[in-house]
Amino acid sequence: MDRRRGSDRPMDGGGGRRRLLTRLLLAPVAAAVTGAIVWAVTRFGLEAADQTASVVGGTVAALSLPISLLALRERPAGPAAPAGSPSGAGGGVGRDWVPAAAVHPSLRPPASPLPFRGRADELVVLDELLRGAGGLGVICGTGGLGKTTLAAEHARRARQDGKDVFWVRWQDDLTRLADDLTRIAQALGLDDGSLHEAQRGEAVLVDVVWEHLAARRNWLIVIDNVDTPARLSTDADPPASYRGWVRAEGAGLLLLTSRDSARSVWGPRAVLVRPAPLDGDDAAAVLCDAAPGAGSHAEARELAERLGGLPLALEAAGRYLATATSRYRTFSSYQHALEAEFDGLVAAADPRAADPEVARTLVRHTWDVSLDQLRSDGHTLARPLLRLLALLEAAPVPRSLITPGLLGRVTGEAVPPAALDAAFAGLDRYGLVGTPHTQALRSGAEQQEEDGIVQVVLHPVVRDVMALPVPGADSAAWRAALDAGLTAAVDDAVAAGAAGRPVARLLAPHLPALLERAPAAAFPSARDSVSRLLSVLEADRRGDLPTFILRRHLAEAEARVLGADHPDTLTSRHLLAGDLYRLGRLHDCRDASREVASARGRVLGRDHPDTLESRHDYAVVLDVLEQQQEAAGLFREIARDRERVLGADHPSTLTSRSSLALALDDLGLHQEAADLLRGVVADRERVLGTDHPATLFGRQKLAIPLQGLGEHQEAADLLRGVVASHERLHGPDHPAVLSSRLALAAPLSDLALHEEAALVLRDVIARSERVLGPDHLHTVTSRFNLGLALMRLGEPREAAGLFRSVADDYTRVYGSGHGRTRDARERVVAAEAEVRRRRRWRRG
Repeated sequence: MDRRRGSDRPMDGGGGRRRLLTRLLLAPVAAAVTGAIVWAVTRFGLEAADQTASVVGGTVAALSLPISLLALRERPAGPAAPAGSPSGAGGGVGRDWVPAAAVHPSLRPPASPLPFRGRADELVVLDELLRGAGGLGVICGTGGLGKTTLAAEHARRARQDGKDVFWVRWQDDLTRLADDLTRIAQALGLDDGSLHEAQRGEAVLVDVVWEHLAARRNWLIVIDNVDTPARLSTDADPPASYRGWVRAEGAGLLLLTSRDSARSVWGPRAVLVRPAPLDGDDAAAVLCDAAPGAGSHAEARELAERLGGLPLALEAAGRYLATATSRYRTFSSYQHALEAEFDGLVAAADPRAADPEVARTLVRHTWDVSLDQLRSDGHTLARPLLRLLALLEAAPVPRSLITPGLLGRVTGEAVPPAALDAAFAGLDRYGLVGTPHTQALRSGAEQQEEDGIVQVVLHPVVRDVMALPVPGADSAAWRAALDAGLTAAVDDAVAAGAAGRPVARLLAPHLPALLERAPAAAFPSARDSVSRLLSVLEADRRGDLPTFILRRHLAEAEARVLGADHPDTLTSRHLLAGDLYRLGRLHDCRDASREVASARGRVLGRDHPDTLESRHDYAVVLDVLEQQQEAAGLFREIARDRERVLGADHPSTLTSRSSLALALDDLGLHQEAADLLRGVVADRERVLGTDHPATLFGRQKLAIPLQGLGEHQEAADLLRGVVASHERLHGPDHPAVLSSRLALAAPLSDLALHEEAALVLRDVIARSERVLGPDHLHTVTSRFNLGLALMRLGEPREAAGLFRSVADDYTRVYGSGHGRTRDARERVVAAEAEVRRRRRWRRG
């Protein structure tokens, strides 16, 4: 018999035919007996008929014996039916087969009482696999991601599509799996003859089953929770060998769910589907489905974001909120309570968690299943490593921070580098750590630099659970070791200079805890580490949110420990105002600068250099916010005070004179501004040198009043020289180069060199987006100027799109009433009107 030939016969195969044959033979015999007795009574009378019946009965008994033996041969083995049962009392279906059949679990997929949410992309992949050539798919990822739920939804859709669907729960028992898959193959038409060959040793059972599955299409078999794939085979071959009970050669789809996401385990032919946490709207919908009366969709979304979109945590929260006796019944109250009661609300301990099947359903214990598996695989450092990472902040962690020495201090044992590498690899394999795909609030250049650094991230709920106190563990010792590791990492980043800046940016979010945990005696050392890291971060003067946040924490810590009016606290507050300016938060910068200038004047005196610096910065932001008259008055006053206190040639005095000139130019006093700036440039060349950044900056600013005076060629020539000097000193991507090239585009456009201006601006925008980020004020202004050049080139459609985005950005930075914002919105209207005019002209 050919084992590869499929069959549409039911699972009982030849047994059903034999039972049918038995019934067919007994029916005519019974009819013959009845007919003979009736005929005898009629023909001979009752007495003679009785004799005739005896003869006929004996004959029938002889004929019935082989038929009865045939029927008994088909009777299932088992205990005799008890007295009074149907099988022992004259008819009906017996129950002696029930105990043997009861051990077989249902092969039907589970059903959920709640709607399925999200996972559209993953379902598309699975649907295409099933409708295509089939094969092997693995839904893999850390515990709590909803892998089983995704598989069940795919199974539901497959059944609706007319496929044969079967569901098997992996129980670490290869014999049980073999039995389940054999039953499935029989349900799909595998004949008894093929199984008898395997029973007699003439064929291998696993090959018999899979040869049949390879020949039969339109089926889906799900094996759920295969978290121990090494036990899928009786020999040393891994699942990737495709020789065991998991293969990629079926004509249908074999779909597994597993926490093990290693490609080496599942082989090159497996399609790995890695679901991510649910996004905001889908996660909120899960909460609203579970607790529809707990609040609005927006409130549910906020709670879902706090829970990181993790389906298991969402289900736990939904169950709690839907319980009538719960203390918190709304999304908002539950979210607020999480900060103080996380372990009681989401991550409550459960004494039943010793059972892995229970543990995997509980937020507090689900990751213990993976950590226990890693420990059994020999990765004993995985658990302490994960806990150490959880004690850091919810931000990417540079891999270089976690050294063998640091992990050794918390475990109390020597840690070989290879063992640490294996622990990281194990955590990654089971989805307990990941790598960031995108970095929020990072510029293009920063992202590019950090992409070259190995870094890991934790899901927020994994972090929260693993950071919970461990009975018997000395948490203070762990944090002290971590603080020492952070300090050493800062030392390395500072020593590396510019090359250490990418690591410094990754370390920044983790340093505030260093300040908060430091006792009074250790605070100067912690403050020194943070200050030195900030010096690395601010060297390029780009300005980013992590730098601002770290400096804000430093200022708050200094105010708490040293006092709000301490000179060091005021210095940090002054630098914090500068960070706000670079972030484009101009109104906040104005308020912070005014407060610092007032505090420094009160504490240090009005003529102290630090006070003069804060007064100057306050005037600068007033000028940018179009309060030029007040700004010009302050600049005159500060320039006189600085000249009196510091001297006429002091760099700070020259800076105040330069700022005064720009304010005068904004007021339309172009000639006075130009004369003042020429003097500043000459003094800087004499005092600082021709290539000093301040000298080059002064030349760049001189071009502004020159354009106001109509001296466009002189301005263009001046700026070409500044650009060349900056490129020679810094390279083409330095912010100073970008700033001077942006300035150059203006006189080029005034000289009607619109194409050259547009080319310059497109290059500046591309480099600015990569170096500074798309939302940086310099990048936004470059897009605005490109829009102006495009209008002059007759490209109003592209210009309108640029003006529209710039107007939104200017509203965010300057406010809706600022002149630049109004100008951008007016440009949108003009560009759109020009587009309509051109459309009408073409139609005409």
